[in-house]
Amino acid sequence: MSEATAALVDYIRRNRVSSTEVADALGKTGALPGMTAVTRGHFRVGVVEWIYAYEESNWPVHEQIQDIPEASIVLIEAFDCAGRAIFGDIVAKYMLLYRQASALVVQGALRDAHRLIKEGWPIWCTGFNPVGCFNRKPSAPLDPAVVKQRQETRQGAIAVCDDTGVVVIPPDRHNEEFLERLQFIEEQEDIWYECIDRKKWSTFRTICLKDYESKE
Repeated sequence: MSEATAALVDYIRRNRVSSTEVADALGKTGALPGMTAVTRGHFRVGVVEWIYAYEESNWPVHEQIQDIPEASIVLIEAFDCAGRAIFGDIVAKYMLLYRQASALVVQGALRDAHRLIKEGWPIWCTGFNPVGCFNRKPSAPLDPAVVKQRQETRQGAIAVCDDTGVVVIPPDRHNEEFLERLQFIEEQEDIWYECIDRKKWSTFRTICLKDYESKE
């Protein structure tokens, strides 16, 4: 982990910067579509370990998760899986308890919802399906161009996960400029609450007109 990445992760964790604020700092981008927390109340931030499933098979997932780094946020992306669940509680338990992943983020469906909810694990996904992927080796590798693009934009990124969703900060934004942008967003939120809660201003006057910037 680079020094800049570590500084961002530390700042977000210590200040509990929400996914909403991070998306604002990214110019209202960065959210993974359709992400919902399996159980509410979790907040996780960490470095992404990107893995994938494809061709209606979770064989590549089983293969890749053997070496996931401790404390990583495992981002599993499904390609051409026809809505099938990528895995269920056994695989989740393996990654979270035995491999000590910080959280699981699945761009696809999961199964065994009742068990995942009962355990209260930090997992985000796009939905559930009792019909799972096949345990068979795919007939060909995943498109190398897709793998290359995701390795550049997902692997080593920072994921911020909470009840609102999941936002990913790409590696090329891990710098002092983005840290300052996050700090600005945090300070702006404090000012807005001050204006609305204490001064009793309207949200229009505060957020749209930004009357607090007036020197009068």
